[in-house]
Amino acid sequence: MRKNFPVTSVEYEMQEGRHIVSMTDLKGKITYVNPYFVEVSGYEPEELIGKPHNLIRHPDVPPGAFEDLWQTIKRGQPWTGIVKNRRKNGDFYWVVANVTPVMAQGRITGYMSVRTKPSRAQIDAAEQLYRAIREGNKDGVAIEAGQVIPGGWRGWLARNANASNATRLLVAQIVTTGALCVSAAIALAATSGSMAAAAAVVAVLGIAGSIATYRQLRVALLRPMTQGLLAARSMAGGDLSETVDTSRHDDAGQLLRALYQTKVNLAAMLGDVRANIATVNSSTHEIAEANLDFSARTEMQASHLQETAASMEQLSSTVKQNAEHAEQAQQLVASAAAVASKGSEVVDRVGATMSDINTSSRKIVDIIGMIDDIAFQTNLLSLNAAVEAARAGEQGRGFAVVASEVRKLAQRSALAAKEIKTLIEESGTRIEAGNALVGEASQTMTDIVGA
Repeated sequence: MRKNFPVTSVEYEMQEGRHIVSMTDLKGKITYVNPYFVEVSGYEPEELIGKPHNLIRHPDVPPGAFEDLWQTIKRGQPWTGIVKNRRKNGDFYWVVANVTPVMAQGRITGYMSVRTKPSRAQIDAAEQLYRAIREGNKDGVAIEAGQVIPGGWRGWLARNANASNATRLLVAQIVTTGALCVSAAIALAATSGSMAAAAAVVAVLGIAGSIATYRQLRVALLRPMTQGLLAARSMAGGDLSETVDTSRHDDAGQLLRALYQTKVNLAAMLGDVRANIATVNSSTHEIAEANLDFSARTEMQASHLQETAASMEQLSSTVKQNAEHAEQAQQLVASAAAVASKGSEVVDRVGATMSDINTSSRKIVDIIGMIDDIAFQTNLLSLNAAVEAARAGEQGRGFAVVASEVRKLAQRSALAAKEIKTLIEESGTRIEAGNALVGEASQTMTDIVGA
């Protein structure tokens, strides 16, 4: 027997109303487990499927209990008992195990186990029983078809109490026939002649009646009960192909018809369930295909999003660069504005200087005008002096020479003053033009700074 270790003293309690379901093949290897089995056992589904069912067997349960389990279900009979199982981490849990052979066309194809939560009284009784068996079983307790059979004469009574109806009827028939035979023998020994013959006839008729009654009861009760039992076991095992005789009209016939109707209704419901499952499978297949298509579209969308993200990253980088360039441009604009402001100030100063130069030029023109007047007056005076020197004759000759030189000097001064005036006037014109340009430049600088 397999021993699963290690074990702990920690109990895992099943939830009320929930069921642990599993199925195995004929060799006891797991072929199906429901989600609650996985939850309670602590194993993953892949750790259970294909493994022997004794993977969850607890070493506290005596081997005789599992031997009785296998002997019972191999005979095609269901087995019910209190079992202690082991979880993956060594903890334990108690269950009421209901094991049923799975039937198909009258043959056992596997086994199905449905486990429910036991009461605390059931757990205490099973724990006491298993402990007594492990400690030597001095009371001779046995487990038969999942039921506890005490030892000694109480066990004999229990077995007789659990005997089949066929056995009970056969025993009653034997006892009745034996009693009639004894009664007939006593009557024959005590009487003679016609009375003995009559007693013998009565005994024979009694025995015949007893046998006929036995056969009638067997046909009326035992046969339909056996047929109903086989049909019920087949239905419990999932096989709805077992035939049921519905031709009888007695109480047993009504029971068989009710069983037949139950089978028909169950078959109809299973048919509807299968049809619904087929519809669900079809819908599930369509949903799966839609999910695959959606997954493909999602992958494409994810790819597009990645490309968009890359583009956004590039755009972000470009925007960042543009921001940096804008910041640099702003700095350059600020610098240009500062330079323009300084340039505007310089232009204003140049304008002021040009204006001062223009003013000074006008003053110089005025002074040159005065010089020209002085030269003109000097020329007139030199002419007058020359006239007076001519009148003076020889005495005025030297004065005439001086007057001539003075006249020449006055003429040269007038000519120079005229040329200077011309140059100054040209310079003034140019200064005015430059002053206008300076004004325009100053306005432009002001506009630049304001922008």
